[in-house]
Amino acid sequence: MESIHILALAILQGLTEFLPISSSAHLILLPTLAGWPDQGIAFDVALHLGTLIAVIAYFRITLVKMIRDWLQSIISRQLVGESRLAWAVLFGTIPVGLAGLALKEMAEEALRSPLIIAWSTIVFGLLLGYADIRGKQHRDEHTLTWRDVLFIGLAQAIALIPGTSRSGITMTAGLMIGLTRESAARFSFLLAIPVIILAGGLETFNLFGRIDPVDWKALILGVLVSALCAYICIHYLLKFLQYIGMLPFVIYRLVLGSFLFLWFL
Repeated sequence: MESIHILALAILQGLTEFLPISSSAHLILLPTLAGWPDQGIAFDVALHLGTLIAVIAYFRITLVKMIRDWLQSIISRQLVGESRLAWAVLFGTIPVGLAGLALKEMAEEALRSPLIIAWSTIVFGLLLGYADIRGKQHRDEHTLTWRDVLFIGLAQAIALIPGTSRSGITMTAGLMIGLTRESAARFSFLLAIPVIILAGGLETFNLFGRIDPVDWKALILGVLVSALCAYICIHYLLKFLQYIGMLPFVIYRLVLGSFLFLWFL
């Protein structure tokens, strides 16, 4: 891969993984529109590893508490401290895990059409805007019930459709049940950790046995750049989300979806 391709894709992944605008759609569209060769599964896995490192690093203190209290809750057989949030993240991951195993091939092949991305970008962008306007925004992630977690988890499974945006659809679901913007975003980011681990682990397993040459320089650079961009994105999104709201992302999605229709129809 050329250096400009590596940097562009890594920056794109780092910024779009946690913004509600769909990283998968952008990673599909950029090489298509620019006429670049496909970057390959190994590089995609590397980029997701970078965003995983970023979210773990950013929430490291919270994650330590969640893991400690989760282990204590297993021993004591009752909820302890942050164990409720830890169980919520694990429980909310089950729907997308099952859907990913069942629909992986269809999601990777049949649903990667630019027109499907255009439709999902617009439709779920409008839904995000609706949830942001109508949501009561009076709760935080620590008040989630198991029904709430199931609702967000089922919404996350829809993100297998390229253009939906995993972070976008989980934030939408969170806003619909009354979470504040920051709380919906925080829970969405925590949900990303097991999802990226599962998806990346599965893709890494699929790479075993292949004899394709590995460009380690490209992979390492991709990991570092995507991690840095993702960390910055998380920090500033949480810092300013309450002030800017979801409208800028809704407008961006509508513009992008309309452009794709004009370009590919």
